[in-house]
Amino acid sequence: MQRWLRKKKNGILAILLLIGGLYFINHSHIFISDMTPMQNISPLPGEVFVNKESWVEQGNYLRLNVSYQLLAGAPSAQQRFLSIGLSSVKRKKGNYLIPTLQSLFSQSSTEERSSLVVVVLLADFDVSWRESTVKEIKTAFASELEQGQLVVLHVPEDWYPPLTGLKRNFNDAPDRVSFRSKQNLDYSFLIQYSSGLGRYYLQLEDDISSATNFLTSIKRHVEEQEVKKTTWVMLEFSKLGYIGKLYKSSHLPLLARFLFLFYQEMPCDWLMSHFRELLAQKESILFKPSLFQHMGTFSSFQGTYNKLKDKDFEEGFYVNPSAEVYTDMSTYQKYFPKLAWDAGEGFFWGRSPENGNYLTVVFIDSKVLTGMLIETGSGGKDLLESAQVQIGHDVVTIQKNEKSCKEFQSVGTLKNGRFEMQEMDQKYSSASSCLRIQVTASQKDWVIIRKIRVFTSTPRHLALE
Repeated sequence: MQRWLRKKKNGILAILLLIGGLYFINHSHIFISDMTPMQNISPLPGEVFVNKESWVEQGNYLRLNVSYQLLAGAPSAQQRFLSIGLSSVKRKKGNYLIPTLQSLFSQSSTEERSSLVVVVLLADFDVSWRESTVKEIKTAFASELEQGQLVVLHVPEDWYPPLTGLKRNFNDAPDRVSFRSKQNLDYSFLIQYSSGLGRYYLQLEDDISSATNFLTSIKRHVEEQEVKKTTWVMLEFSKLGYIGKLYKSSHLPLLARFLFLFYQEMPCDWLMSHFRELLAQKESILFKPSLFQHMGTFSSFQGTYNKLKDKDFEEGFYVNPSAEVYTDMSTYQKYFPKLAWDAGEGFFWGRSPENGNYLTVVFIDSKVLTGMLIETGSGGKDLLESAQVQIGHDVVTIQKNEKSCKEFQSVGTLKNGRFEMQEMDQKYSSASSCLRIQVTASQKDWVIIRKIRVFTSTPRHLALE
């Protein structure tokens, strides 16, 4: 009798568990959505799901439970080299999204545009703002939308976790916490959507301008890392915020989940450093000159004034006038003096300079200098502490293989390892044949001359010919 009662009791319990399990499965979006293979999910109208093949090679990573509304454009079935993601919200002051997109496309060649796709998440819940923004985008970028180079999407508010009553880490005001927490979620959803669209993913903000042919520069740096067999998670092409950060698409599912899990803990540009370190990249890999510049004057948070600028940004591949460069400082390895003059990221690196040492630039053709910029050091180290900047006239040969100028005049001195002068021609109107940086005090530290840039006009007698 007791055995029969025990069997009956176990049978009833099994039936209850089965009923409860079926109820849970039928009423849990998260369970169904995260555990079912993505290729078997039939998206609802307006939804887009990323192909599972684009996820981390090891597979089996849980994706976020989120639905996307495609507002304009459609991603190409063919994977591009680079997907670029940016999120935009309604601002109290200023609107930079359209100029940002114009900069990205106009600064890219036809070939480069065919290798990228820009994904814009309109992350504001204001319907009228979204509709007007989409209309503006369709008018300005019809060709890019048609060619699969631009995709515009939105995530409805229902898919967001709580955005109020959050933890007040760092004693931030509640509205500030809500703003930065939502931004983390915006980026999380944006990154997940973009994970299958390109081999690499570039995170930008919606108020930037870009350097000419930035994609070609990025491709070159990626190839260099592959040749070096460097273990990297994030390459940085701007030192500001969450601008110009490059990831491998295979890491994007992890990054999307990471930002989602810790969305209320800290700002996104802090979280990104933790993510990089957790994936075993201890030091940042930052390239100069920067490829992206922050151009927004007013912040997306309450329209506050924002004056952040990247001093290492160069809009184009700047080319100095043709010249020969000489120095009597001891050069370290292959960091030759010409590298400080030529366009690109090279620099001159010399051992401890002594009083009287110099670096001289001799122009192939005389130039009227209208401006000049000299930067030394790297990361606050190897600055040239004491030096005069001079311009010279009348080229002479001082040694068998070296030229200089017969006479020089000082135009200023370096301060904190840097010299900048504008409107030089108002004071020095005649054409110059040389530029010289002359050390005025010995120093123990080595010296890096990172950048010499001159701006010129045509000498008057040549312009009249």
